Amino acid sequence: MIPPSILDRRRLMLGSAGLGLLGLGGCATTSAGAPALAPSSVPFAEQYPPIRPLHARMDRVFDITVCLRPFRAQGPRIEAETVGDTLVVHNYGHGGSGWSLSWGSGTLAVRKAMAGSPREIAVVGCGAIGLSSAILAQEAGARVSVYAKDLLPDARSARATGSWTPDSRIALTDKAGAQFPVQWEEMARISFKRFRRYLGLADSPVEWSDRYFLSDPPNEPEPARAGPELDFASYIDRIRDLTPRAEILPAGASPFPGAGVRRTSQMQFNVADYGHTLMADFLARGGHIEHREFQSLADLATLKEKVVINCPGYGARALCRDESIVPVRGQIAWLIPQPEVNYGVYYKDVSMLSRRDGIVVQALWGGDMFGYGNDQEVVDRAEAEKAVKTLAELYGRMKPV
Repeated sequence: MIPPSILDRRRLMLGSAGLGLLGLGGCATTSAGAPALAPSSVPFAEQYPPIRPLHARMDRVFDITVCLRPFRAQGPRIEAETVGDTLVVHNYGHGGSGWSLSWGSGTLAVRKAMAGSPREIAVVGCGAIGLSSAILAQEAGARVSVYAKDLLPDARSARATGSWTPDSRIALTDKAGAQFPVQWEEMARISFKRFRRYLGLADSPVEWSDRYFLSDPPNEPEPARAGPELDFASYIDRIRDLTPRAEILPAGASPFPGAGVRRTSQMQFNVADYGHTLMADFLARGGHIEHREFQSLADLATLKEKVVINCPGYGARALCRDESIVPVRGQIAWLIPQPEVNYGVYYKDVSMLSRRDGIVVQALWGGDMFGYGNDQEVVDRAEAEKAVKTLAELYGRMKPV
């Protein structure tokens, strides 16, 4: 069994607020050849459509991407400082929660930036945090220019998994200040409410999907860890009212092997379309984007705007000389999309999430410490092959209910 500590920290990968009861009928075949639900012991009102199998093969992998999550033990840096004659409001260090907390942290940053009612604001960075902050500054009444080396399709934010994980590697329990949990809750609730605006839009930039957590014991021992386990903060109990509760499926209610199959519904971001929507919204409000690379904080004072919201993500380590930013490497193998596979799975430390732009397969060997302190932004094909093989083994053992 996966240790409870790892289950605790990983549960957001499979459901931010717990796991909901599900009965899944398997596929039977009618005389007309159409799929039909097999009999189930689960109440009719709790039944869901059949689970379709994933084609987990390396010849279906069309890309492998790597990103570096900007983890900060104290939590995100959302504070202002003066650089020359410029007010710089920092907004970086969100670990694995950048997309999830983008609107909330942007709201806090914009409050600080607008304290003097500036007419113009610059935003450094064109990822999830930068674009959200820029749009919020526009809504507050400022003319906004975004300065960035890479726009969102090429920024690290575009390589994220795309799940609602608001406290994923957000801080260390013993390093975050006493008031940070309150601040985190405010950011999470603001963000969650804002994401509701994108539900139901064409191409589904934000949508809900199902997640299945499988506790089938692994056949191989966990790999040795490079260092001691860290106590990553978990604050999800503070927002349990936002998403479904946890329940275990009855035996035989799903085609997944093993006991203790659990299910939840979780919000996800279809990053390609969602990012395009953010860019379009920013430009439609009169926003300006300029390619610019900065070498130090002093460079920000050369901008014509005298209020800057600084959202460089992992780039803050070099730009701000901020060694509190620790890289946490993450790699994704992208499988060709399967529209009928509309769910996510966590199995043997491998996460799978089906998105409209591809099926995300990510290894998490050993939990949150995997990739911690690793700044190698290079592809490891063996890692991808092992993760895809693990899923192939799972789907090879599945049987109709």
